[in-house]
Amino acid sequence: MDPLVIPILVAALVVVFLVAATVRIVPQARRYNIERFGRYRRTLQPGLNFVLPVADRVNTKLDVREQVYSSDPKPVITEDNLVVNIDTVLYYQITDPRAAAYEVADYLHAIDQLTVTTLRNVIGSMDLEGTLTSREEINARLRAVLDDATGKWGIRVNRVEIKAIDPPNTIKEAMEKQMRAERDKRAAILHAEGERQAKILTAEGTKQKDILEAQGTQQAMILRADGESKAVELVFQAVHRNNADAKVLAYKYLETLPDLARSDNNTFWVIPGELTEAIRTVTTAFGDRAAGTGPPPGARREDATDADAPDKDHVGAPEVEVNSTLALDAVAAADEAAKQAAVAVSDAKAEAEAAGEPRLPGRGPEPGG
Repeated sequence: MDPLVIPILVAALVVVFLVAATVRIVPQARRYNIERFGRYRRTLQPGLNFVLPVADRVNTKLDVREQVYSSDPKPVITEDNLVVNIDTVLYYQITDPRAAAYEVADYLHAIDQLTVTTLRNVIGSMDLEGTLTSREEINARLRAVLDDATGKWGIRVNRVEIKAIDPPNTIKEAMEKQMRAERDKRAAILHAEGERQAKILTAEGTKQKDILEAQGTQQAMILRADGESKAVELVFQAVHRNNADAKVLAYKYLETLPDLARSDNNTFWVIPGELTEAIRTVTTAFGDRAAGTGPPPGARREDATDADAPDKDHVGAPEVEVNSTLALDAVAAADEAAKQAAVAVSDAKAEAEAAGEPRLPGRGPEPGG
């Protein structure tokens, strides 16, 4: 073996070692802190870097990307003396590798403890309701305190988020009952509002229906009254066109009296004062009808004049002679009409008494009177 081979191999190994100790390749988003004889020298940037072998060494390797740190739930006391467990999530980024390596021993532990103390200060000034509804305010105050404290450590806190706020179990049950009661209240209000709207709509519909029915009844009554008025007008015109005298009208008047007495709505019946006049008219009519076999027209006029003359003792009663056939017929007709009227009155009174309603005194004639 050649004696020069061994020295060449040793020299080659030394060269390889020196090259390996001199060249440092730093990955992207990484930073290396270099110490020379134990003292900070510089920070290597990403790429190919050269250092002194043996004299320089890499102290810390840091990742400068944004990182997430999730802490364990921490008990915090609120202003109303309730213990809640708060779990936070921290987003941070190393901006100064030298400060992060030499200004604080463990920046993650320091950030965690600073977060706990800041939370206790912030939550201690709020009650439970404010804690549950003021997450944005808590996050902003936490970020401001942490960013100010970690700036000298070469760390920038981008944002802090509260992941969970866990009150005690008893408080959770009370909150669930409160939420259930609130929802029941809202459901009852909505149900009552729906019923109110339904009743309003129903009332509006009933009102509109009553209005339309009233308008229809009004129109029907107007048309019925118009028809009755036209019928009365036609009857009136027919009566006047046929030149009906008072005798026919008096006879129709007497025919109507029994119908009036037989009405179901009448509890008493008043005989009008025109009854005597109607009887006299009918008597005169029957007298004129029987005059075909009686005395001459001149004598009939004289008898009528004498009959119309009132007596001092009997006002409104016709004066007739006893031996006159005409007078007997008239008297019989008058008596028959009076009897029919009396029978109608008696029937009306009997129906009124059968109905259980007493007859008012002084309002009608006695039966047969």
